[in-house]
Amino acid sequence: MVSTGRKTSSLETEMGEKKVKVAVAVEEENVGTVVGSGVHVVELSGATGDHHHHDHGDHRPKDIVLVRKGDVAHATVRALSVASAVTAVLFMVTAEENGTISIYGFSLPVYSKWSFSDSFEYLVGVSAAVAAHSLLQLLLSTSRMLRKSSVIRSRNHAWLIFASDQVFAYAMMSAGSAASGVGNLNRTGIKHTAFPNFCKPLHIFCDHVAISIAFTFFTCFLLAITAVQDVICLANN
Repeated sequence: MVSTGRKTSSLETEMGEKKVKVAVAVEEENVGTVVGSGVHVVELSGATGDHHHHDHGDHRPKDIVLVRKGDVAHATVRALSVASAVTAVLFMVTAEENGTISIYGFSLPVYSKWSFSDSFEYLVGVSAAVAAHSLLQLLLSTSRMLRKSSVIRSRNHAWLIFASDQVFAYAMMSAGSAASGVGNLNRTGIKHTAFPNFCKPLHIFCDHVAISIAFTFFTCFLLAITAVQDVICLANN
C-alpha cells in the first residue's frame, strides 16, 4: 500500500507538471484557453482586458485623424470659395470696352460697361458678400485648427453655418442666372429686329462677363459642397 501511494503520488506530480508545461506552451503561442488550468484562464482574461483597453486607445487617435482631415477639407473648400468669388468680381468689374457697330449701314460708336446692367451689379454684390463670408469662415477655421480644436464648435454652430451656406449658394445661383440672361442677349441679339450682336465689336467685354458668370456658378457649387460638409458634421454630432 505504501509503494502504491508513492507511485500514485509521483504519477500525479508528473501529470501536473505536464499540464503546467502544456498550459505555458499554449499561453506563449496565444492559441486559446486551456480547460483545467485556472491560473491560465485568469491570465488570458487579463490579457483580453488589456487588449480591449489598447483597442479603445487605438480608436481615439483614428477619430482625431478623421476629424483633422475633415477640418482640412472644410478649410480647403473655403479657400477655393474665396478665390472663385473674388475672381468672379474681378472679371466682372473689368468688363468695359469701346467699339463700333453697324446698324442699317450706319456705323455707330458703342461703349459697354458692367455697371450699365442691374444684373451684373447684382452679381458683383452677391459675389463680394460670398467672398467676405467665405474669408471670415476660413480665418475662423484656420485659427481653430492652429489651436488644435474642432472647426465646428457645437451643433448650433453647425446649423448656423449650414443655413448661411445655403442662403449664399441660392443667392449666387440667382445672380449667375440673371447675368446669364443679359450676357446671352448681348451675344445673340434679338432675331427679326435691328438689335445687333454686341459681342462681335465688344468681344473682350463679353468674354469677361462669361468668365465671371462661370466662376459665379463654380462658387455656388463650392458652397453646396460646404453645405454637405455641414450636414456631415451635424450627423456626427
